[in-house]
Amino acid sequence: MFLPINSIEPDDMKRFLILQALAMLGLPRWMARLVFLALLIVSSTQLLADTLAGRVVGVADGDTITVLDRSRTQHRIRLQGIDAPEKRQAFGNVSRRALSDLVHGKDVVIEYHDQDRYGRILGIVLIGGRDVNLGMVQAGMAWHYKQYQRDQTPVNRSAYAQAELEARAAGRGLWRDAHPIAPWDFRRQAARDRTGSNLLTIY
Repeated sequence: MFLPINSIEPDDMKRFLILQALAMLGLPRWMARLVFLALLIVSSTQLLADTLAGRVVGVADGDTITVLDRSRTQHRIRLQGIDAPEKRQAFGNVSRRALSDLVHGKDVVIEYHDQDRYGRILGIVLIGGRDVNLGMVQAGMAWHYKQYQRDQTPVNRSAYAQAELEARAAGRGLWRDAHPIAPWDFRRQAARDRTGSNLLTIY
């Protein structure tokens, strides 16, 4: 006896269809189940993301904003998956203004899982469902932060990497510079300079 389609739970139907699709690709049953399990883990992780809604009241730089929620609590948000030029770098102020134009004074939703070591929420900023983080990379106003790409979903990791490649090829934003310096390299060099300066003071 067959159950009518409308009696099957939506989640069960999705699992059945995914397994059928994998089987049609010619994968052995055991391999299809492994792939399905991996997809299930990824989707479950996405579903567990926390959300925060509020209005952007501050833009510190090209990858950090302040959001005011309905309880009048301020939250510092670090845009996940990207790294914008530092304020003292070329395009630093341009990047900050670009982000400000996109989000300042607007209502946003933040999808996040974690905080960084400075207590900032690491999240994806959404306006009307649009990924602002990705938009900054597409506009050439930030780099894809590959050092932390493991924290991204596979879909976002691929999208951000492709966005940077396209921005580079088109010479958008910071890619107009023939030899742009990555923010992490700039910070590393600045730290070395400070250490050298302290040593000179000591001796």
